[in-house]
Amino acid sequence: MKKRREFLKWTGLSSLSLAASRIIQSAHGLPLGSSMDAILFSGKIAGDPQQRNIDSGDLSVIGNYGKWAAGLSGDQFPKFSFRRNEWSDIEKWRQAAKQRVLDRLVVPDVGPLPVVKLIKQYDYDGLQIEELSWSLPYGRPTEAIVLKPINSKGPLPAVLAFHDHGGNKYFGTRKISQTNNRQHPLMIAHQKEYYESRAWANELAKMGFVVMISDAFPFASRRVMLQDVPPLHRHGLTDDDPENPEHIGAYNNWASEHEHIMAKSLFCAGTTWPGVFFAEDRKALDILCARNDVDANRIGCGGLSGGGMRTVFMAGLDERIKCSVCVGFMTTWKDFLLYKSVNHTWMTFVPLLPAELDFPEILGLRTPMPTMVLNDENDDLYTPAGMRDAEQILREIFLKAGKPERFKCSYYPGLHKFDKKMQLDAFDWFGMWLKS
Repeated sequence: MKKRREFLKWTGLSSLSLAASRIIQSAHGLPLGSSMDAILFSGKIAGDPQQRNIDSGDLSVIGNYGKWAAGLSGDQFPKFSFRRNEWSDIEKWRQAAKQRVLDRLVVPDVGPLPVVKLIKQYDYDGLQIEELSWSLPYGRPTEAIVLKPINSKGPLPAVLAFHDHGGNKYFGTRKISQTNNRQHPLMIAHQKEYYESRAWANELAKMGFVVMISDAFPFASRRVMLQDVPPLHRHGLTDDDPENPEHIGAYNNWASEHEHIMAKSLFCAGTTWPGVFFAEDRKALDILCARNDVDANRIGCGGLSGGGMRTVFMAGLDERIKCSVCVGFMTTWKDFLLYKSVNHTWMTFVPLLPAELDFPEILGLRTPMPTMVLNDENDDLYTPAGMRDAEQILREIFLKAGKPERFKCSYYPGLHKFDKKMQLDAFDWFGMWLKS
């Protein structure tokens, strides 16, 4: 940890406007220059008793308003919960509940299947790698990577792999892949911290899958460029020298501060951040399904953290996802409300939906298709009770549907991560349901 802290010191900012965040980081023994969004989203303030998963009694992050807010829905299950007695037919429930989620997401129209450009194709470490791009009606082109075993005979099962948030919007696909021996030093550190130094998308592809990763909105190729916002809001930063770690640290701090602006603007546009995620991820799925080397009837999705959150919506709402693995993103709306909203990005929340479906029930919309949830026992993004409550909700849904064996939830020691043991369990799950 000491070496990592020393290494990341030079990703810090020189701007005086970040003095406050530096003081907070220093007080918690964190690497200077880490964005506060990264610290909060990845649960890094583990030494702070206010952030630990401890029993806080009646205390909540919104003070004495917590009990009142948590009680607004009474003791009833949410209106579209499959656990309610009036829902007995799984198909009728799924149709009605899914439509309600889509209504709340207000998913924007991102146009027809885009023209996909092959930027580069090459072999690396036993894999054939394609670098792709496609344009949507807005923003810069989306960049993506496809990995599969060299000389593989298709069509193969495929996985849509979702990269994490991690408070790092400068990077996207590179967080979970490796395409050459010249990995960016920040990505070496990132994979060491969250993935036990493994590019998990590569490892999954080696097991006989076509794996696609695309940059999410607004990360990497889809990030907000400083030159595209008014000078007043750039905080003196530019897009010059982009791969320099100091520039990346500066950009990520800026992007963290910009999140609330993006969220409010999306609300003003009549849509939601999860709705934009789903629209763009669904388009990536369209592209993946259209490939000649992919069996469109054997496709899964999964990811850690922000990737786990995207898994909840994609796997819950698109029946082409036959198998899913949600890692490090499972709890209840009540857990967010009372204790953990402070740890999470604006990207998570859907207005009005909590009164109609609890958070795990969004993933439960895919019942009875195979669904795996992997949790870290000491993950500071959620309370242990919240993770257990979410597990119980999903178990009840699958049991009521008569397919309890198609849901699996496991817990692993440690902080927020997707380490080798978890990866192997996830890969076995994909193999069990997508290769048979």
